[in-house]
Amino acid sequence: MRETGDVTTHDPASAARRQAVSVSVATGLYGISFGALSVAAGLSVPQTMALSLLMFSGGSQFAFIGVVGGGGAMGAAVASAALLGARNGLYGAQLTPLLDLPWSRRLPAAQLTIDESTAVATAQPTRAAARVGFWWTGVGVYVLWNLFSLLGALVGDRLGDPRAYGLDAAAAAAFLALVWPRLAGRAAQAVAAAAVVVALATTPLLPAGVPVLLAALVAVVVGLVTTRRPPAPGAGA
Repeated sequence: MRETGDVTTHDPASAARRQAVSVSVATGLYGISFGALSVAAGLSVPQTMALSLLMFSGGSQFAFIGVVGGGGAMGAAVASAALLGARNGLYGAQLTPLLDLPWSRRLPAAQLTIDESTAVATAQPTRAAARVGFWWTGVGVYVLWNLFSLLGALVGDRLGDPRAYGLDAAAAAAFLALVWPRLAGRAAQAVAAAAVVVALATTPLLPAGVPVLLAALVAVVVGLVTTRRPPAPGAGA
């Protein structure tokens, strides 16, 4: 919406960029924690950076170093990371029709398909803004996450516990700020509440990653049920 005189401009692409920058900074800073914990788990700095640059999925990276740091086998570490990373495949299925990218851009887009880029893209009102939000968030998080992962790996124990600085809370708060406006309707609130209950109930019982996937399936099941429901009598043709 544009008005002359006292100019008021609402540009969805600009709003998407602002969201992308705030999410990228909050998430990127938390990379310090990954770098420090990775080195503490026994990985070298080059190994830490290879894991961060190539895997680039925070949950999967933390799962991997958690198993390795606990003395687990490499196969178990890879399996845990892959299980958590499976959610990115679901994101890809959602983003493909939304972004409608040419084939030449789909490979780099796949590398940047993470929680944050998906959240920012799907929060936008237009396809153009969704593309801006996706690329700005994906590239922003990739650059900052890896820079701060390197910093955490280099300084290691001299930082103390990175969680003491509230970096984990900052990333979660930025993500919640994107999701919150989408919970205005009762149906969305019910789905979110059900997903939370499923995640909390299964976390103590199932391996890392499974509760996240089960919580996501709540929305999938609700979507299938509501789309297959026959129209009410008297509804339009």
